[in-house]
Amino acid sequence: MDRMTRLADTAEQVFDRHGYTASGMDRLTEAAGMSSRTLYKHAGSKAQLMATVLARRDRRFLQQLEVQSVDALFAALEDWIEAEGARGCLFLRTRAETGGDTPEIAEAVAAHKAAFQKRIAGIVAADLGNGGDPVLAEQVLVLFEGATHAAVYRGAEVVTAARTAAAVLVDRARS
Repeated sequence: MDRMTRLADTAEQVFDRHGYTASGMDRLTEAAGMSSRTLYKHAGSKAQLMATVLARRDRRFLQQLEVQSVDALFAALEDWIEAEGARGCLFLRTRAETGGDTPEIAEAVAAHKAAFQKRIAGIVAADLGNGGDPVLAEQVLVLFEGATHAAVYRGAEVVTAARTAAAVLVDRARS
C-alpha cells in the first residue's frame, strides 16, 4: 500500500470518528505514523485531504448502492451501517462543520449528493420498471437520509422502519 492510500484510509477513520474540525494535523500525522512534512507533501492541505477522503468514500458508498430495487437499497444501508457504524453521513457532517465555506469540501459534497440523488432515481426507475417517478425518488432519498441520521441516536433498527415505509410507497406507486 502506498503512502497516499495509507494516509487517506487513516484520515477517513480519523475524520469519521472525530469530525473535520477536531481532527487537527497533529492527530492525523500521529494516526498515519508520518511526519507533518510527509503528510503535507502527499495531502496538500487538510481541506484537500478531506476532499480526497470524501471522493474515495463517494466511490465506495455508491458502489455499495449498485442495486436494482428500493428494498435492496435499504438492505445495502443496513449492511453499510453494520460495517461502518452509525455516525450519520460524513458528507453532511463535514458540510455542516465547514458551513460550505471550504471550496474543496463543498464541491466534493455537492458532487456526491448529486450522484447519490441520480442513483436513487435510477433505482426507483429500475424497481418500478418504467421511466421513474421523481416524487417517489425524492421520498426514498429523504427516508434513506433520515434513517442514516436517526440511526446515530436510535440504532440501526430505524433502517427497518424506513425500509417498511419505502415499501409502502413503492407499492402505492405500482398500483
